[in-house]
Parts: sequence; C-alpha cells; structure tokens
Amino acid sequence: MDEKADVLVVGGGSTGTGVVRDLAMRGLDAVLVEKGNLTHGTTGRMHGLLHSGARYAVSDRKSARECMVENRVLRDVAGHCIEETGGLFVKRPEDDEAYFEEKLAGCRACDVPAEVLTGAEAREREPYLARDVERAIAVPDAAIDPFRLCVANAADAERRGARIETHAEVTDVLVEGGEVTGVEVRHGEGPGKRSGRRAGETERIRADHVVNATGAWAGRLGDMAGVDVAVRPSKGVMTVMNVRQVDTVINRCRPKGDADIVVPHETACILGTTDVEVGDPEEYPEERWEVDLLIETLSELIPALREARTLRSFWGVRPLYEPPGTDTADPTDVTRDFFLLDHAERDGLPGMTSVVGGKLTTYRLMAESVTDHVCEKLGVDAACGTAEEPLPGSEEFSVLREYMDEFDLRSPVGRRSVQRLGSRADEVLDVDGPNPVVCDCEAVTRAELRDAVDDAGADLNAVRIRTRASMGNCQGGLCCHRMAAELHPSHDAATAGDALDELYAERWKGQRHALWGEQLSQAMLNHLYHATTMNRDGDPAGRDVDFDAFDGGEGPVTRGANGGDGDRREGGADGVVRRGD
Repeated sequence: MDEKADVLVVGGGSTGTGVVRDLAMRGLDAVLVEKGNLTHGTTGRMHGLLHSGARYAVSDRKSARECMVENRVLRDVAGHCIEETGGLFVKRPEDDEAYFEEKLAGCRACDVPAEVLTGAEAREREPYLARDVERAIAVPDAAIDPFRLCVANAADAERRGARIETHAEVTDVLVEGGEVTGVEVRHGEGPGKRSGRRAGETERIRADHVVNATGAWAGRLGDMAGVDVAVRPSKGVMTVMNVRQVDTVINRCRPKGDADIVVPHETACILGTTDVEVGDPEEYPEERWEVDLLIETLSELIPALREARTLRSFWGVRPLYEPPGTDTADPTDVTRDFFLLDHAERDGLPGMTSVVGGKLTTYRLMAESVTDHVCEKLGVDAACGTAEEPLPGSEEFSVLREYMDEFDLRSPVGRRSVQRLGSRADEVLDVDGPNPVVCDCEAVTRAELRDAVDDAGADLNAVRIRTRASMGNCQGGLCCHRMAAELHPSHDAATAGDALDELYAERWKGQRHALWGEQLSQAMLNHLYHATTMNRDGDPAGRDVDFDAFDGGEGPVTRGANGGDGDRREGGADGVVRRGD
C-alpha cells in the first residue's frame, strides 16, 4: 500500500532537513527521503564556515546581507553547532590595496561589523600568521558543524511527526494526469533505517507536493519528472590538517580564487578550496595537485602549514545555478544566491518545486521560502517559527559548565561532550556505571556513542557524523573497532562487522590523496593495526595499498604546486615514503 503525505522532501542535506523541520512545525505531514546518510552530498563536504557575509561584500551584496542576518539567527537557534572563532581577511604586500578598501566599504554597506587591524594586531590574535601580513579586517565569521546541524533539524522534525527515511534512493518521479503525485524509492543497505524495509524493496510515497532539495543532483530529479533544472556542479577540494594552526577563520583579502581560506574546526584546520566545474556530481576528478595547491598557497599566509601533517582530503560539489541566458563562463562568477523554481508556473507541471543554489549559512532562510511557497500552494495558513525556536541541543545551554564532578569525566572530555550535546548533555551523560572515552582524538565517550547508536542504529558512519568519533588524528585507527564493539548486544556480530567495514572504508577514502610523509606512515600503521589484530588483510578498504611503495626513506618529497610529485631531496632514513599514483 502506498504511503500518503502532505509534502515529500527529497534530499537530506541542510536545505532538505531545514524544509522538513519547517513543514512539521507548521503542522504538515511531511516525509524526507535521502539516498545515503543525512549530509550525504554537498552539506557533508563543506569547510564548515558560517559566513558573516564579508566574503561576498564586494561581488554579491544581496548574498552578503542575507548571510549576516542568518549568521545572527543561527547563533540564537543553533548555538551548540557553532564555534565563535571570528574571522580575518588578511592582506599581504602583493595584494591590492584598493581591493582591501573595497572589501571594507562593502562590509560596512552590508551591515557586516568590520574592524581594521594592523599586521601586528592581527599577529597578536593569530601568532602563526606570516610576518609580512600588513593589515587585516576582523569580521564575525564562525565555524559551524554541518553534521550536528542537519541531525538536529531532522530530529526535531521527527519529534513533530515527520518521517525521515535515509538510504532510500528515488528511482522515479510519479507523474499522473500532468501532475507530480509522488516518488518511487528503492531502499538500500542501511542499518540505521527506521522503516524496517529490506534492502532492494521499493516503495511508492504519494504527496500533495514534492520538494526537490537535492542540490547538485537537482537536475537528475528534474529529468525523472520531465523538466530541466540546469544546475552547474562545481567541485571544491579541501584538506584537513592535524591540528589547529589558527583559532580564527583566515581569509586572503583578494578577489575570489582558489586556496584562500583556512577554517579552524574542532581539533583540526580545514584548508579550502578549489573551484572546478564538473559535468557529473558523482564523478569527482581525483586531482592530487589540488591538495598541493592548497597547502603551498595557504602557507603564504600561515607558514607553519608547510611543516604540518595532512590528515585527509575531501571534495564536494557546489549546486550552482543561474537563470537561463546568463551564460557565465567562470564558475567562480556564478552567484551563490538561491532560487526557487515553481514547476507549475515555469514548466506547466504542478505538484513539484525545486530549490537550487545557496549556501549552508542561508539554509534556514531557503527552507522558510520553500515552506512559505508550499503552504500557499496547499492553502495552509501557518507562520514560520524557525528563526525563534531553538534546535534540540541549543535550548539554554552553556559550554562553560563544569561536568567533571557531576559525570566523573576529565574536564576537557566533559567540555567537548557538552559542546556537541548542548542542552542534551544531562540526558545523555548521566548514566549508571563507567563512561570511558572510546574515541581519544575527539574525546567521545561511551554514553555519547550509545546515544548515537540508539538514534542511527548500526550505521557507524551515521554515528560518526553525530559524534565525530573516528574523525581525529588517527582517522579511526584506534577507535573503529571500539565503536563496532558498542553495537553489542543490540546487534549481532555480522551486522557489527559490516558496519566496521563501511566505516573503515570511508575513513580510507579520504586519506588516499593526502598520503605523503607522516600521514602515509600513519595510514600504514592504521592498516597494520587492523591487519595484525583483527585479521583484516583481505579487507577491500586495504587492497589498494601499494606495499612496494614503502621504502627506507631517501628523503622527504617536496610538494609540487603544479601538480607533480615534486623533487626528492637527499636526507636520512626518516620513514618518508614515495607517493604512488
């Protein structure tokens, strides 16, 4: 029997989860379907910047104003997802003085608070900045956790009666009588699924209205419905460093381009980004030169990056959209604004709306616009409350609260736990018996993991995005198996083994293009830990390791900024290995 809902949302990123929460808050019966985990697409592959708007204050002042407004809103309603880092736009001697003044004027015109600092004042805030940085503009940028944000939105929507269905891929859009009436989904492997449907089973979900919130994949869903949604996917590569070289978001104060931002996030720093237009959002060209470019270029701002250890690289696809006829050649010039496509008005196909473009910082505003539109279509009179009502975890919490005595935790662990859990800390951490740390790098305790397992089931990658377990320096080498052990006794050994395989493979995927020097040694150490203690030599995640590439270390490899392997310098046997193809 087909399921029926008022509204069906396709896409489990920030926009989709924001829309389904807004719909549920307005009393509509809503369903969200996502082909992978929440944040499976672009949202889970961004650098974690909460924009102040300063980045767009010269090129796109409308977007800049929207970012500043939403920046303030999210600090109020999603505080447990945000770290107050502040931001600096820094100028080096070769950077254009006129552009610096234009950036400053743009910030003030867009109501973005901006303070000019001398080079010495900027280095007082961030001692690792290059000595030749001349001036800087301080702005209220921040770091935001996209995983925590999306899970909180989805959890609140579910609490209000919405159905959240992950690992459910849309295989067809149902069009009957010239109108969209729902979708057909195929359920996949996903131990965190709530419906209990078996892998391979299909389901038809009918709805009075369908919202296409699939981002870079919006064109594919449009094709299924017979309409053209001309998204221009643009790939951006980012690199994760092993420690926080800076505690402030650092931007290069020059016209937009590659390799111009460093975002401190949790225990690491994320370097970004590149901007390369791609034809298919599933086919990301795996270019090692982009990682080299990020490190070499951003080392001009923060020289310590040259000696830092690279943990992993990852890449996401921006869902850029511009109205027909614009024909912008350079993807960096395409607006970052969002667009609502009413397919009834535009294409003569009622029953479906697409939302494209935009940024995570404006996700809530995008969701409000979409929900307003859907309510008008369905004749529902209900106001939006997402700008006032806090997300679960952000109601009256303080990250400064001392949890060591109350929960018998070491103070740093308690502080990190409270930052992640917010106002849910009492509920999650107040457990009978011991609460040991399971993930040492990210200070994730057993109580947090078990809380995430209760929510996500045996899907350890879903547990990872809820807790950050396995995302630290060892990239899961010392905690993947511990996480799998926490699935007992609610899940059997085979399920736990499959979940461990998926988590281990996902961690390996992000390391492949950051494998040089100490990180290559760490990756091999992790693999051998698992091979020697758990007999995982045949694991598919490890079959691509080229053991012959490891040598006695003829000297470190210099990173070539133009994409080559660089030159090998003479040196002692220090364990540095060649970078294979």
